[in-house]
Order: sequence, then structure tokens, then C-alpha cells
Amino acid sequence: MNHLHLSRMRFYILFFFGLFLFTASETKAAEKDGQPMFWTWLDYRPTSNFDSLCREMQYLGIDGVMLNAPSPDDYRVAIPIAHKYGIKVVAWLWTMNLEHDREKILKEHPEWFSVNRNGKSLADTTAYVGYYKFLSPVLPEVKDYIKKKIESYCAVEGLDGISIDYHRYVDVVLPTTLWPKYNIVQDREYAAWDYGYHPVAIQKFKDQYGYDPRAQKDPSSDLKWRQFRCDQITDVANMIADVVHASGKIMAASPFPTPKMASRMVRQDWGKWNLDMVFPMVYSNFYTEDASFVRDCTIENARDKNKMTSLYCGLMASNSDAMFTEMDEALNHGAQGIAIFTVNSIRDPKIKEKFKNYTAQAKAKKAANNGIMPLVGTNKVEKDPFKKEGIMNLITAKIQKMVSGSETATSLPAVKLSSFKKVASYDVTERYLVSDKISNKKFHVTFYFYGGILSGWNVDAVKETV
Repeated sequence: MNHLHLSRMRFYILFFFGLFLFTASETKAAEKDGQPMFWTWLDYRPTSNFDSLCREMQYLGIDGVMLNAPSPDDYRVAIPIAHKYGIKVVAWLWTMNLEHDREKILKEHPEWFSVNRNGKSLADTTAYVGYYKFLSPVLPEVKDYIKKKIESYCAVEGLDGISIDYHRYVDVVLPTTLWPKYNIVQDREYAAWDYGYHPVAIQKFKDQYGYDPRAQKDPSSDLKWRQFRCDQITDVANMIADVVHASGKIMAASPFPTPKMASRMVRQDWGKWNLDMVFPMVYSNFYTEDASFVRDCTIENARDKNKMTSLYCGLMASNSDAMFTEMDEALNHGAQGIAIFTVNSIRDPKIKEKFKNYTAQAKAKKAANNGIMPLVGTNKVEKDPFKKEGIMNLITAKIQKMVSGSETATSLPAVKLSSFKKVASYDVTERYLVSDKISNKKFHVTFYFYGGILSGWNVDAVKETV
């Protein structure tokens, strides 16, 4: 038997062994959760007609709800209603960012809050919006506060689990479509939004690595410092998981789109969290505005998640067929279920009926495949933006609107674009120059690759010089 034949045999043995391990881990995760396939996030208020909402969820085929309620007692009222309709309830809780007790903690413990690279604390400064009041995960007092909070919710009888949200730092980089809202451009990491510089964190890092990260010319490029902050968030997540699992409940989270994107954008390395279920918020309308973003993220997540964690996909609900395209992209590429934000947003009767049929068919397909959604098509991330037809069509339409001079124009002028010429490349940013041969106007098209995948794009008119 020649060496080439032996090499091929070894390749096939390793390939199929790897495939077996992947399938086995996914099977164990599926058997472990036994959870609903379709979920929604929902705010609960005592004055809301929760019975009616549960009836609507049951009709649509949504069997799980991540419910945000003001107190443990509110869950004690809501849970029997949900269970009447066969709906599991998981408490959707904010952790590092304060919510219901924000003002109390601000007054009593201003020293608990996160600090940015400029030395500004969220106790007395604002990052983007007023309700961004993130705590510092490195403080023992903060960990104890969060632990007691989680324990109080785990004591609720009938609660199926805990799902943590805002378990991160302030966004050092916002999704690209939100930049105009705040009149900012975040083509790299800037000090004002770069958090995690609490004095206790700085000292702990110095004790571990022997230097102050602030002494670096560009702290954002210090991988040890970035990972250190990710690890502080991971430590708190896994502390919460220990509490949740000790109570016999499931542990879930709603993190940023992929572990790699999340670690860059909010210092959230969630592939290392001890989760039973994960609902990454893959909101394409915040990033590339194209369904290919959902596919790319799901492929990455199936690879990078904790192997014992069941992967779901968090999507924005809409009253259009685009929602079903995105659900297909997720379920065909590794997600075992869907969470939508939120069921209240689905209002069109035709979309409701289609959603009902979709959930029934998806559940049947999953059941017929031993409780695992089968992979469909090529399971490879496409990193070349020029090969993404949907995104290039969006860019062309944006240029047409800019040529017309109106963002609301219904009749767009014809454009004939030149080839794209790369003019800049730094960090996660690539910028190209392109011209419209008809109007002779020039544009910069910029792509952003946070986490190594296409995570945003922008078009700017090039100012003509006299």
C-alpha cells in the first residue's frame, strides 16, 4: 500500500471521526436542552394582558418566552398563565447594565461603575444613552450583588431558567447603521467608548502581566488587555451559570452576533460561557442589512460556541418575507431554533399565518432528523463583499439615492459604476473608491470586518476639490 493511499485513508478516517464528534456533541446538546424551538423576548408589566399574548404565541407556534419583569413576584403571577398555554418561561435579566434598580445603586455605590480609557466613570458620565449604566465585573462587591439577584429569581417556583442580557461592557463600537443616530464614525476603537479601565481592573492586570495597559501607544491593539476584560465578563457569566444550574434551571444568554465580533465590540467572549442555550442577537438591520449576515454569523457560531451549548439565532421580527429568509439562513446553517424580537411586532395577518405554518414545518423537519436541524448548502463564510449580491445591490441603491440627492426618492437614476479601487486598509476597515460614470460623482465605499466577517458597510460622497 503506497504512502499516497495511506495518507488518503488517514484523511478520511480523521474527517469522519471529526464529523462524528461534531454530530455527537450537537446530539448531546439537543438531548440536554429539550427546549422549545421558537422563542420570543417580551417585556412583562402587571397591567398587560399577558393571557392574550400567550394565546397569540401558542397560535404562532412560539413555545418559549424570555420574559423581562420588574420583580420575582411578577414572574410568580405570569408563569401559571404561560404554562396554561404550554409556554416555558425564562427570566430575561440584565446583569452588568443596571435596569430596575439603577437609581438606587447609582446613589449608594457610585464606585461600582465602569470607567473608560479617559478615566471617566459611568456614575457621572454618559455613553450613547442615559440608561447605559454598566457595572465593573472585576469588583467582588458587584459579583456578590449579581449573585444575590440571580438567586432571588432562581427561587421562583416554575421558572424554567435564566437568560442574561447586557452581560458585557459598553459598546466600544456600535453597529454601523446606528452611527448616523449618534453622529459618529467608529472605524476603530476610540477612548471615549473604550471601557473596562476601573482602577481595580488596572491593578489586577498589572499584578498579572507587569505593566499598565494605559502605557501602550494604542491600548486597543493590546490583545492581552482585551482578553483580560473578556475574561472578567466570562468569570461573572460562569458564576451565574453555577447558581442557575445548582437550582436545576437552564442557563441562557443573549450576546452579540458571534464570539469574535462580541469580543471586539463589547469584550464578550461568550463561546467560553457555560450555557445550555445561546440566543446571539444576529440583527442584520443593525449591520449589513442583508440576510447573508445571518448565514455568516450562524456558521461561525456553530463552530465557536461552547460544544455543550444549543445554538439558536436571535432575529428581528418584521412584517415582511425577509424574516422568513433570515430564519432559513439560520436554521440551514447550524441554528437549532429561533428567537424573535419581538412577537408584538408581527401584526400583518398574512405574515402571522405564514409564521404559524413556518414554525409547524420547521418543528416537523427537526423531529424527522432526530431533533437536529440538517445543514443545507455550503457551510462556508463568504468574506469577499464583492461576491455578496444582496449587499452590492444595497450599495448601488445607496449610491443612486446620493446621486439623486434624495434619500426618499422613489424613482432612482441609472448609474454605471467603475471598478472598485482599494484606497485604505487599517484594523478591521477597508475603503474603496468608485465612480459613477454617468454623473461623474465619486464615492468611498467602506467595509468593516469585526470578528473577521463582513459586519457593516458605508457609502460617503467624495468632496470635489476646486
